[in-house]
Amino acid sequence: MALNLGELTAARDTLFRARAGGVLTFRDQNGELVTYKSDAEMARALAALDAEIAAASRRPASTILFRTSKGI
Repeated sequence: MALNLGELTAARDTLFRARAGGVLTFRDQNGELVTYKSDAEMARALAALDAEIAAASRRPASTILFRTSKGI
């Protein structure tokens, strides 16, 4: 199940607030209890969410340019 951009951003914000508050255990937006072992693990999760957000934010190419020649 892929999350949309809004859901990814909300998940990142929740995780960022928990990490900034020094909390390793918190309840996510689905109501599940999530426990991280260390701050480094939370940092990796934030980096993964950032990568997913960046990938979801990219727009597909709207213009394709062809370069042709007759081989002369």
